[in-house]
Amino acid sequence: MTNPFEDPEGRFLVPVDDEGRYRLWPVFADVPEGWTVAHDEDTRAACLEWIEATWTGGP
Repeated sequence: MTNPFEDPEGRFLVPVDDEGRYRLWPVFADVPEGWTVAHDEDTRAACLEWIEATWTGGP
């Protein structure tokens, strides 16, 4: 079994917390409490590209 967070064929979204931290999150798992979806379902590569383009370094 592979890690679902590293599945290159998986579908992901990008949630963000109230401190501006982003995560790559598999769509089959519930987003943790306190996080909101910042980028809707997409490929792993597209989500990582979005994070890289969007993230400012955080607090």
